[in-house]
Amino acid sequence: MALSSTPRFALAAFRLSPTAPKSRLLTKTLIAYRMASSSAANFGVKDASLIHNQGYIDGKWVDAQEGGVIKVTNPSTEEDLGTVPEMGLAETKQAIDAAARAFKSWSKTTAKERHDILKKFYALMQEHTEDLARIITLENGKPLAEAKGEHAYSASFIEWFAEEAVRTYGEVVPSPFPHIRNVVIKQPIGVVSILTPWNFPSAMITRKLGAALAAGCTTVIKPPPETPFSALALTELATRAGVPPGVINVVTTQANVVDVGREMCENDTVRKVTFTGSTPVAKVLYGLAAKGLKKVSIEAGGNAPFIVFDDADIPAAVEGAIASKFRGSGQTCVCANRIYVQDSVYADFASRLAEKVAAFKVGDGLEAGTTHGPLIHDKALEKVQRHIDDALARGAQLLVGGTRLPGKGSFFQPTLLADVPADALVNSEETFGPLGALTRFSTEEEVLRLANDAKVGLAGYFYSRDVGRVWRVAEALEVGMVGTNTGLISQAVIPFGGVKESGLGREGAHGIEEYMNVKFVAFGGL
Repeated sequence: MALSSTPRFALAAFRLSPTAPKSRLLTKTLIAYRMASSSAANFGVKDASLIHNQGYIDGKWVDAQEGGVIKVTNPSTEEDLGTVPEMGLAETKQAIDAAARAFKSWSKTTAKERHDILKKFYALMQEHTEDLARIITLENGKPLAEAKGEHAYSASFIEWFAEEAVRTYGEVVPSPFPHIRNVVIKQPIGVVSILTPWNFPSAMITRKLGAALAAGCTTVIKPPPETPFSALALTELATRAGVPPGVINVVTTQANVVDVGREMCENDTVRKVTFTGSTPVAKVLYGLAAKGLKKVSIEAGGNAPFIVFDDADIPAAVEGAIASKFRGSGQTCVCANRIYVQDSVYADFASRLAEKVAAFKVGDGLEAGTTHGPLIHDKALEKVQRHIDDALARGAQLLVGGTRLPGKGSFFQPTLLADVPADALVNSEETFGPLGALTRFSTEEEVLRLANDAKVGLAGYFYSRDVGRVWRVAEALEVGMVGTNTGLISQAVIPFGGVKESGLGREGAHGIEEYMNVKFVAFGGL
């Protein structure tokens, strides 16, 4: 909460508790004031009003009714960044009700009005680039340069959907009957529940929120407890841009996540659920939403193959592997998890990649020269170590790294393993960490069998200069997105999503369709 908004908070405190003694209310207000001031200082941002220690419901910054808070820490330093409310079922219902009320008017705004608000939102994001990137780095840990990249990516969704708002075209369909004219229109689906992960605390919000707002929907957002401040800062800017009360609501929670998640999926008022996260959680939420036959879009886990054929440009393939595997310290759903290299180029590729990985500088994301930051928490460290130990026990060779770094922070050495057998855990489970696992292959048929031997199918990558092979492999990979001769594929302008257990629906280019109903109208008596 900004210093300048303290009087508003004080008034809100008295409104929320009119019967409480004034001394107790004043104490509560001053505590909140100090917490907010401390949080803004901890972030070191230029615009302190971007830092909020409260949730956001019906146009008001609010605390949890039961007074609980969630402590948020910097994964690089383990220092406290601040707190956000531990909200629960009551606040979630209030947020959904507020979104339902706001939908009555927001859904009737013109596409041009929504376009203008989103363009202003985009402009404000650009204006506050440094602060928003700093918030990402402090709560997520990724290097500042990478955080600026995420911010640009995040803002691109708002820019894209601003333009999409005015392009939700319908159809005129020729009728077989002379007295009837057929028209197809698109309408906003209603209240949308948005549940997002911590690995892209800004971009995963805007990829969903931008589409929902452009379509004319209202929203309830549950950001991750590890990285809530990016969501709250974006909400502040959206409000400044002119998004009305109730259109965006933010419920922060950790201990009550099961109750909150269930309400966001089962509440009859909610008509759409969108989620990015793990496949097991996606299945649970999908089941809850299915009870009301709600529209669902999901981006779940990945286990991306990265294939290097013998005709590849090896230096380019090495750079592509670094970009795909080690971006975000390996904590992205589309990052390469299994690296398959053809026999004749295996040694060359492995030595070049090992040299690059060994040169990474791991550290605090705000320190100059840092190339890779920490993992999000100790559980993430434990999973990476488990995958390394399993692969080594099965005969893999350690080329670089292999263990947690000493001292404060959730840091793990960027690691490269060679001769990893196909049955190793790293080849069947998503690691979500800085572990590159190299496996040999001999033929195109063999590697396609290995690559497609997965329950998930989000992204896949391969390097080859044979045009025929490029087409064959791109079509044969059982994934939703393919990168040929590139390790970076995600853009606002493409349909983002997976197949198999990696999800349902598409975001980005086709994303606005996920937030609209198609209605047919027959005009008779003509």
